[in-house]
Amino acid sequence: MKIGVHLPRFTFPGGPPALARDLAAIASATEDAGVDRLSVMDHVWQIGPHGPVEHDMLEAYTTLGFLAAHTSRVKLLTLVTGVTYRDPGLLAKMVTTLDVLSQGRAMLGIGAAWNEEESRGLGLFFPPTAERFERLEETLQICLQMWSGGQDAYDGAHYRLGRTLNSPQSLTRPHPPILIGGAGEKKTLRLVARYAQACNLFPGPELPRKLEVLREHCEREGRDYDDIEKTVVYQFDVGNRGERVGETLDELGVLAELGVQVAHGRVEGVQDIRPLEVIGQQLVPAVATW
Repeated sequence: MKIGVHLPRFTFPGGPPALARDLAAIASATEDAGVDRLSVMDHVWQIGPHGPVEHDMLEAYTTLGFLAAHTSRVKLLTLVTGVTYRDPGLLAKMVTTLDVLSQGRAMLGIGAAWNEEESRGLGLFFPPTAERFERLEETLQICLQMWSGGQDAYDGAHYRLGRTLNSPQSLTRPHPPILIGGAGEKKTLRLVARYAQACNLFPGPELPRKLEVLREHCEREGRDYDDIEKTVVYQFDVGNRGERVGETLDELGVLAELGVQVAHGRVEGVQDIRPLEVIGQQLVPAVATW
């Protein structure tokens, strides 16, 4: 099993003037801890349960570029990009840019988007649910076409691109891994089976069923279920002295038995750095052999 660190909060004691310094320290400590990946949310306002909407929130891909400059090994992604927040040609270009400048460490985390409040608030495009899923599939097709090296036009129901030129190409070949977030059984997990290299689900009583539904979609799509990386959202609260490491390992062990390969989530007290050190010293080596 691998560990991923997620940064959904940017409201730290030093406030915005210290935020660049705080994020640089967190990025460095995350890398030193030996975790596999580092992610941010793709929101423009804060969301519950992380705080009120007025709390600090940074734009995702600008932040990932900053984190890329302060790391050299961890994979970088959003958990997850809202499909309607950027046109797909631009999104593919942004992820490609991140991949090139990070020396091949970008992933495309993507989902159908859900936050109507922030979208309406800042005037972002937010169509009905069915259309968002249609746009999600077209976006996946466009990104894959752009990463394939082809330059043909793309003519979909929602997006029309005259020439899918992408230069430079991503360093990761054949393309940056695609992670689709969400647990919808009819649409989301079908798209995972058809297009993605990873899924992102929630732990809990329904997780075994969600994995079984994904397996069924893989069978219908002619896809090897084992080729898809299973990741779950997890909240790490190990304590500054590691007092909750044992409990955390017990929970992660249950997930590993279900076939979960990556536990990826927020670290309680991350700005204090010490919890990241505990994760690196005690969690990462313990789960590496699972």
